[in-house]
Amino acid sequence: MSVKRPKPMKGIRKLVNKRRPVIDEVVRETTSGGVVFRHNKKGGVEILLIQDAKNRWTIPKGHVEPGEDPGATAEREIREETGLNDMEVFSWLGKVNFRYRREHTLVLMTMHIYLVEGQGNTNKLHPEGWLNDIKWLSANDAVDKIAYDDIGKLILIGMKKIRTGKL
Repeated sequence: MSVKRPKPMKGIRKLVNKRRPVIDEVVRETTSGGVVFRHNKKGGVEILLIQDAKNRWTIPKGHVEPGEDPGATAEREIREETGLNDMEVFSWLGKVNFRYRREHTLVLMTMHIYLVEGQGNTNKLHPEGWLNDIKWLSANDAVDKIAYDDIGKLILIGMKKIRTGKL
């Protein structure tokens, strides 16, 4: 009795043997952003999230410029990305470390995150053109929607600080 062997899939060898380019350099980059919150008319807390070009929900953040304090960066980036001008930067919530690949470069990223209260007319937002969306969400919905678990944990830490008044 002969056993029939399955035919190999066309192109599988090419797919399996495909290798990523060699990493030529490792760079460190620092970003900073904020868990931006406001109190709604019912007294609940809402968090401002942005939807990036890859449809991931996250917080406003960006690169720290040379000589710039991460707290100042958080405020600047929130202003630039959301159009929210009136805010108060409170406590540092923590940092998130991660890495990713940019062609032949391994990027080691450190992101500093601050608790920031949106003030004034928080409905008057002007998101940057590259953003797909921007929304105020209940804190629970924000934690559910956020694309990054580490940032979600820092949102929860921020919520505790808001509840206890230890901003």
